[in-house]
Amino acid sequence: MSNETMTYKHLGKCGTQVSAFGLGGWTTYGGSIKDEQVIREIIHHAFDAGINYFDIADVYARGASEEAMGKVLQDMPRHELVLATKVFWPMSDDINDRGLSRKHIMESIDKSLQRMGTDYVDLYFCHRFDENTPLEETARAMDDLVRQGKVLYWGTSEWTGEQLQQVAEICNTRHLYRPQVEQPQYSLLARKKLEQDVRPTTEELGMGLVVWSPLASGVLTGKYDDGIPDGSRLDHIEWLREGLLTENKMNRIKKLGSLATAWGVSRAQLALAWLNHQSGVSSVILGATRKEQLVENLGALTIQLTSEQMETLNTLFAIKED
Repeated sequence: MSNETMTYKHLGKCGTQVSAFGLGGWTTYGGSIKDEQVIREIIHHAFDAGINYFDIADVYARGASEEAMGKVLQDMPRHELVLATKVFWPMSDDINDRGLSRKHIMESIDKSLQRMGTDYVDLYFCHRFDENTPLEETARAMDDLVRQGKVLYWGTSEWTGEQLQQVAEICNTRHLYRPQVEQPQYSLLARKKLEQDVRPTTEELGMGLVVWSPLASGVLTGKYDDGIPDGSRLDHIEWLREGLLTENKMNRIKKLGSLATAWGVSRAQLALAWLNHQSGVSSVILGATRKEQLVENLGALTIQLTSEQMETLNTLFAIKED
């Protein structure tokens, strides 16, 4: 696999590199998109375009996303892929089938590997912080998975800077493998937590960042300028809808459209290019329901924003207005 456009970045200070843009399965493959041919077309195009990072989670469509993406990813040479999945959210009604207990982690990784059709994952994320499990228990379980070879690196998702510091201290003291990557939400509309809390800590600890919802579930593309389309992500996820479709944010998104037109790019490409210019970001996770959508988003790779353009975007989407 070679591609002259795609760039690759280290996951923090580790040796492994991931594509600047990855492909994720949240709400799509195995969920809203069940057509195997469509899934195959998108994933194959992603791989051919130089994407090596594919991001899944056990909870996405209750395992169906791991199965759907895993089936197609078996077409590619395993050593050319960086595969990620996650553990935390309930997978059944059973009291122990959730969280970051040793029991749930150990049982979940085997189920995920089976669904994905692989012997190991490159990245295994703690999908949220578990207030009900001692942090050392979680860290030791993850360390054991690394030593067993089922996981190459472990990571966190939506943890705070303080929580990352706490787990790093436990790992250093106990000589355990530390988390290597954090997966936070990050976009022009979601900057405060990442820039003011998480990134200073991940940079100090040498952790990489792979960021999700870079287009704010499609809001930054202009998809919702005239309302909520039936069947769209915000049509069926209420907490996202309430947080994103505010008058203040929609006004700024329309101004983003004017800038994109003036600069000769799409709104999506502009928002993604801004992220690709951010320090500490190893990979930006794209979602795509059509090949054409992925092609457009990957066009952001060719956009080089000037310092003046970056300042314009930073001002328009100032953190104080989040």
